[in-house]
Amino acid sequence: MKVVLLGTAAGGFPQWNCACALCTAARDGRLPSRTQECAAVTGNGRDWWLLNASPDLRTQLTATPALRPGPGPRDTPLRGVLLTDAEPDRVSGLAELRGAAGLKVYAAPPVRTVLAPARAALDRYVRWEWPDGLAEGGFVLAGGLVVTARPVGGKIPAYLPAQAPQPAGPWVTAYRVEDLASGGVLVYAPCVSVWSPALEELCAQADCILLDGTFFAAGEMGTAVRSGAGRAGGHLPVTGPDGSLAALARHPGARRIYTHLDHTNPLLDPASPAHARAAEEGVEVLPDGAELLL
Repeated sequence: MKVVLLGTAAGGFPQWNCACALCTAARDGRLPSRTQECAAVTGNGRDWWLLNASPDLRTQLTATPALRPGPGPRDTPLRGVLLTDAEPDRVSGLAELRGAAGLKVYAAPPVRTVLAPARAALDRYVRWEWPDGLAEGGFVLAGGLVVTARPVGGKIPAYLPAQAPQPAGPWVTAYRVEDLASGGVLVYAPCVSVWSPALEELCAQADCILLDGTFFAAGEMGTAVRSGAGRAGGHLPVTGPDGSLAALARHPGARRIYTHLDHTNPLLDPASPAHARAAEEGVEVLPDGAELLL
């Protein structure tokens, strides 16, 4: 199984409307820029599946040779998308794929429900399939990959009216992707609110864990940009007694990588003490375009 980290930032880095120290360093060329979180996976090098569909998807696809179209004028190696939730940062890239025939978009039932207007609009170009990502027993992807999903959070998108009744069920999922040929197992969880028994079980089976690294510490956003937004916004922080770094320490046999890094996160700076601390724990922060083999 090959995995390409198409994008690794939450909201992009530098963020377009932020002049914090980290964003300023990125604009000045002192830190590498990053596009919004998204990945691609294949079991055979021919059939590729997107893990989320970021707003930067067009740029990410054109920058990745394995995802270029051909041999026919409209042929594409993309077979579909696995959505972890309904946040705009994870679904808005679907519009870039309009007109690509035969795609499958897997998502949890509440996500499929709130995306109904978008689904109807996209289906006017070509018909896609929209299977349940939480279907019992999992599902098989073209290219020899087997996928199972587990609920890992209940974060409801802010664009939904707070007073209106919302679809029941888990809103945020993590995916376990297994390569039948190699036996390699990837766990993909870019949005995690708490470290649950379900996530612990997934990580215990993994060869590689791509995990939510949005905030290094609770309250980080308010400190960095003085916005008053001092909560983690549905994301488990890296540090703290219940943080993800402590949880990942229980899985030293897996390759552990943070993704979905917020523009306030000191992990973005390779020279920071935060980055050094993660490295000491054996947890990586990789650039956009990094490739993994499992």
